[in-house]
Amino acid sequence: MYAIETIGLTKKFNGLTAVDGLNLQIKKGEVFGLLGPNGAGKTTTLSMLCTILKPTSGTAKVNGFDIIKNPGEVRRNIGIVFQDPSLDNRLTGMDNLSIHADLYGVPEDTARQRINEIVSLVGLEDRIRDLVRTYSGGMRRRLEIARGLVHTPKVLFLDEPTLGLDPQTRSKVWGYMEEIRRRDKLTIILTTHYMEEAESLCDRIAIIDYGKIVALDTPAGLTRKVGSEIITLKLADASKADEFCKLDFVACVDKADSKEIALSVRDSVTAIPLLMKFAVENGIEVKSVDTKKVTLNDVFMHYVGREIREEKDNDAKHMMKQRLKVMRRI
Repeated sequence: MYAIETIGLTKKFNGLTAVDGLNLQIKKGEVFGLLGPNGAGKTTTLSMLCTILKPTSGTAKVNGFDIIKNPGEVRRNIGIVFQDPSLDNRLTGMDNLSIHADLYGVPEDTARQRINEIVSLVGLEDRIRDLVRTYSGGMRRRLEIARGLVHTPKVLFLDEPTLGLDPQTRSKVWGYMEEIRRRDKLTIILTTHYMEEAESLCDRIAIIDYGKIVALDTPAGLTRKVGSEIITLKLADASKADEFCKLDFVACVDKADSKEIALSVRDSVTAIPLLMKFAVENGIEVKSVDTKKVTLNDVFMHYVGREIREEKDNDAKHMMKQRLKVMRRI
């Protein structure tokens, strides 16, 4: 049985298809990354899997329960760390965790033990009885992660869990995630814009764009598909840049700007002399050459392009009140 399986999962908003016939199988105990530009459909997908939004068509199963037929069971089996802050700042950290445990029907003795374990894991023992409004941004994020784990979910959804955190705090959060996964054998679904985060944490990554999966593999597998190295050529005139596509050892051509192109190759040592020869033969003046290893960021740019798009997920402005409705239905 998969931890998550989607079958033709689709969501439309007033004619806009935010998620388009998504078919995914995520194994139990897997850390699965969902990457994509703004408006690609990441948050909408998570919202359907968490039963916050109903699909327009298709369905999904979370820990064996159908999101349409068994939404209550789905909610009991999942934990969520939302992209936007959702703690009660007027309460203490302990109050936030205790209320969450009570909403999920966790017995008092069990809740007390579980809260102590999770608080220790995220390093909040000294501040857990302080008001949340006195917490730093990193502390609040750690408390939100703890809250999502109090009721011992089988699947944890993390929507941009380290957004806005400094590098040191992000690194600590990654450490918590690794420990949680090992200890609880948890399935984690992660969305992030930090490529190093996805590469470090995820067993597999799906890149989604315009509501469709455009690439799916392990981090290493994705980089191999694009190439091993990137050769960047600065040209006097990039009007003939597409000519490099004719070379069989060039995996892709990416125009960074009007006079700079990035070529994906397997081996830059053998490729550069051939590129220079080709440029001379075709009257292409090369001003400079640079090389670097292919990164997950290069893979992302290869599949979704360099254009920065505005957020198109129409459910975004409704998310907070939808979350409150879900909590009332638990």
